[in-house]
Amino acid sequence: MRGKLGDRIRLMHILDAISEIESYLMDSDFESFLDNSMMRFACIKQMEIIGEASNHISTDVKSNFSSVDWSQIIGMRNVFVHEYFGVDSSLVWEIIKNDLPDLKNKIKEILKTIE
Repeated sequence: MRGKLGDRIRLMHILDAISEIESYLMDSDFESFLDNSMMRFACIKQMEIIGEASNHISTDVKSNFSSVDWSQIIGMRNVFVHEYFGVDSSLVWEIIKNDLPDLKNKIKEILKTIE
């Protein structure tokens, strides 16, 4: 499934996961995020999907769009999956609020350039 068609699908998976996170957190603040384990774990699951989709993006796309820190995204997924008891909710919140909006914009730009 790698290649241009696969890349487009995987990039759409990333955008879909970001949209899911945005919908979960609509009108939420950090305190409500901390207090709601279902919300936290749903967000973490979507972030795992972002990392897994990123792991399957072709080397060409990763090379051509190196402004996306693919290895960090994939590494984040590995931490969420394998170190789930050690996941820092504050860090998850910071990633969601500070990094995902930028990633969303970059993914949209990549999608404009690939077929």
